[in-house]
Amino acid sequence: MKKLFYALAIMTSILQTVQAQEEGKFRAGLDFGYAMPDGGGGISTAFEAKYNVADNMNVGIRFESAFLAKNVSSDGVSLEADLAASSSYLGTFDYYFHNGSSSFAPFVGAGAGYNALANISFKDFGPDAEAELDGKFGGLIRTGFEWGKFRLAASYNLIGKTEIDGAEIKNSYFDISLGFYVGGGKWKK
Repeated sequence: MKKLFYALAIMTSILQTVQAQEEGKFRAGLDFGYAMPDGGGGISTAFEAKYNVADNMNVGIRFESAFLAKNVSSDGVSLEADLAASSSYLGTFDYYFHNGSSSFAPFVGAGAGYNALANISFKDFGPDAEAELDGKFGGLIRTGFEWGKFRLAASYNLIGKTEIDGAEIKNSYFDISLGFYVGGGKWKK
């Protein structure tokens, strides 16, 4: 436990000495969040590599896994499925509203790409109660802020519904995440 505390203290002091982003620099981030699909819940993790195309804009590639338990509804009956992991691979764009006077930077962003959906199963109905879900193209809209090297974001993952034997599965979910990033240079003043 002491080693973990010291590692976090050192990382925090290093991150506080570096500010946000600079045109032409690369940065990478790691986010951890709480995912909220329709009628369920879960956790998410994401890794994102970005290139700063301008001092207030970047493009990137985002790899996210969301471990979700979600509802499946059919003929007015709603069942909760077992926890399963879905993955997404998105190209992203972020725009920062930064005035150059501090390390606080609100942002908005969007992304588009492929979502590999996890098979869905119901333990209450035996081992054969599983449905295969095909992957779908989808999108992402997000907003939040960065302060120093830390990031707080709220995002909505737009993924089309799946229908299996009259049952409807809503794949979109809302996510609130906290993360950090490294690299990217300093905010220019």
